[in-house]
Amino acid sequence: MGKISRRTMLGATGGLIAGGLLKTQADALTVAPETAGPQVAQADPTKILGAPTSQLGERAPGEQPRRVMGNPAVAASSRTPLEQLRGIITPADLHFERHHAGVPAIDPDRYELLIHGMVDRPMTFSLADLKRFPAESRIGFVECSGNGGAAYSRNAAQDRSPSQIDGLLSTSEWTGVALSTLLREVGLSSDATWLLAEGGDAAVMSRSIPVEKALDDAMIAYGQNGEAIRPAQGYPARLHLPGWEGNAQVKWIRRLEASDRPSMTREETSKYTDPLADGTARQFSLVMDAKSTITFPTFPYQLPDTGWWEIRGLAWSGRGRITRVDITTDGGNTWVPAQLQDTVLSKCATRFRHIWNWDGDPALLMSRATDETGYVQPDLETLMAARGPGTSYHYNSIRPWRVESDGRVFFGPRDGA
Repeated sequence: MGKISRRTMLGATGGLIAGGLLKTQADALTVAPETAGPQVAQADPTKILGAPTSQLGERAPGEQPRRVMGNPAVAASSRTPLEQLRGIITPADLHFERHHAGVPAIDPDRYELLIHGMVDRPMTFSLADLKRFPAESRIGFVECSGNGGAAYSRNAAQDRSPSQIDGLLSTSEWTGVALSTLLREVGLSSDATWLLAEGGDAAVMSRSIPVEKALDDAMIAYGQNGEAIRPAQGYPARLHLPGWEGNAQVKWIRRLEASDRPSMTREETSKYTDPLADGTARQFSLVMDAKSTITFPTFPYQLPDTGWWEIRGLAWSGRGRITRVDITTDGGNTWVPAQLQDTVLSKCATRFRHIWNWDGDPALLMSRATDETGYVQPDLETLMAARGPGTSYHYNSIRPWRVESDGRVFFGPRDGA
């Protein structure tokens, strides 16, 4: 075999960066590497007939991402492996789960959605009825309002990956019927200002939804990423509220009741309210504020050598489009704009990247998102001053990632402050 020239090698691997090779996530080691299935590959695939076609596609043996699981109880969650994904769309089988009484098994042929209350014509809609209305599709994120709780501490655990901190976030293409279409069908009263959304699970999850949102961009979704919604995501149908907290996007939706006041359900009184520093509480904190997180380099990766590395991450906002993400590698002394990956969509996750020349000294990496309303992601101290130490939801502070001189990466600043 002939020698490969330096020019050819650099061209094949992405080009020359200031005289050095750009290294990416694939070049980094992990402190605690995950075990994967055996890699089955031929030494020369051109000499052996390949596998035939199949009814269901499979991932490559060496590409087996899995959700991060906690205690597998019925009232539990599993988290999207953010640092293992590419692009903005989350594969349906890796979309995070959060449910309060397990995943119900609902017969789609018996499914019905009742809309009643302050309407002219109370009606029930079967799944087939919903699919007869004009369908629309929208790409958007869903995020649990408790996402990022592991970061809301001045002494947060350092051995946490992006998925362990922010994995209650996923992005899908949602398909269904606009809720405004159904509300016109039943003749929503002009005096109705709220809807009670009720789920068909054993928890009978219920939330109050302002009519203003219902008439704006809310959807009764029955499709996800080109197929039927998965059972854990609300099959046969769920309420989708772009940019709003996941708990309000009631899965297995079975009832909508129009009224002139919120219903003050269990999930919006004893839960899903935000304690504030002055001793009061903020209720109906429905919109998810702008947030970003670096997904590489992060724990448990280790940079094996110095040179040019690509910092990668995700940013999102429930108020609209992400317009800017700034990156610091020196703990906030200097910030520079990152490159956003087109196309930037409203109320949707956005990829960002930044080329960084690591010289081997300890570094502190952070990202800071700004959305189209001008809202800027706050640092932890600013958020804690406004919210107090006992808050339970909406943790959108800046996430710090510490790179040690040996290349190991941990969560949090060096002094734990």
